[in-house]
Amino acid sequence: MTQLSFSLNQIGVIRTPYTDNAPYQPVDKDKGDFRIIVDSQYVGGLYELAKFRYVYVIYFIHCIRQKLSMEVSPPWTDDMKVGVFASRSPVRPNPIGLSVVRIKHIVDNVIHTSGLDVFDGTPLLDIKPYIKDLDAKIDANYGWIEEIGDREHLFLHIKGIPHDY
Repeated sequence: MTQLSFSLNQIGVIRTPYTDNAPYQPVDKDKGDFRIIVDSQYVGGLYELAKFRYVYVIYFIHCIRQKLSMEVSPPWTDDMKVGVFASRSPVRPNPIGLSVVRIKHIVDNVIHTSGLDVFDGTPLLDIKPYIKDLDAKIDANYGWIEEIGDREHLFLHIKGIPHDY
């Protein structure tokens, strides 16, 4: 099979309050200014986007310093190993990130959103609307996470929600 060579174009930039530490997942009620700034030549692509409540934000994970490994240990597990494709690790063969965030409002080329789990200045690759019946799979499961005890506590870590225990 022939390997294709291709490139992606940055279509904007993501602005967040995070410069050296970000949550593991988007936190809807996160405090701070979260904006997606779309480059001027792509502004027409925002037409009617404000009618959606949520969007997928696809971005280039540009601040990775760790070396790629096909096995990872998610930080919220007790050194459990899983394949990188069975994880949400940002250290991937193609450092592409995906987050679902709520649209607060759109002004010109700026989408104001709920909390995003990326560093300030992250390159934006794409935006797609989150469509209720297409994107919410009622038979989805937790995969290997179901095997871990104290799942409630685990989800606090995964979601980046502060807690006492």
